[in-house]
Amino acid sequence: MTPTPGPANAADLPGATLAAVPFDAPDRAAVYRAIHERRDMRHFSGGTVAEDVLLRLLRAAHHAPSVGFMQPWRFIRVRERVMRERIHALVEAERQCTAQALGERESDFMRLKVQGVLDAAEVLVLAMPPGREQHVFGRRTLPEMDVASAACAIQNLWLAARAEGLGMGWVSLFDPVALAALLNMPEGSRPLAVLCLGPVPAFYAEPMLQQEKWAQRAVLADMLFDETWGRPAPADPC
Repeated sequence: MTPTPGPANAADLPGATLAAVPFDAPDRAAVYRAIHERRDMRHFSGGTVAEDVLLRLLRAAHHAPSVGFMQPWRFIRVRERVMRERIHALVEAERQCTAQALGERESDFMRLKVQGVLDAAEVLVLAMPPGREQHVFGRRTLPEMDVASAACAIQNLWLAARAEGLGMGWVSLFDPVALAALLNMPEGSRPLAVLCLGPVPAFYAEPMLQQEKWAQRAVLADMLFDETWGRPAPADPC
């Protein structure tokens, strides 16, 4: 019979440890502020990102959690104007296709600004490398965990950018095969995101798509179930 494990203590943990204590109030508030004020930015004001700041942001991304510690992220920094224009063209081509696929919302969609590739101080393409199928830990039944892990790196970068007073936008309107060919990526790799990063004139007071009446943030209570699917969670006392 397998023994039932009891509550863990520090002596049960492998290797060195850090104290399990909360941040002090100002640091805790800063974390939540970055989360709540993060915005998917589309309007940039040019300028530059200092090299030391960019390195801090990339280190934050690189410290993201990943399933099986596979770290499925590679960052391609795109600085040349010609390459940016080619990426911009790929996005615009997919923008047209997406608009047509939206049917009656086509005209509303075409009014939205969907990218800042030509305006942002920095453009980073997050790509997943070949050989990801070799990572089985945590992916045997959920192979899409490589995508989930890469998204964690993007979120880390986003939050760190907000803390630095910089905007970031995640552009996903592109043909991944065409973008991979444009960037000379090896077979088996996959571009997941074009990230526009840099100074912005201001941050949207709320998500841009909400401000533009495209969609509204769902009520949290509608997303919470208790024990089984569809069973409402206990009412929020607040």
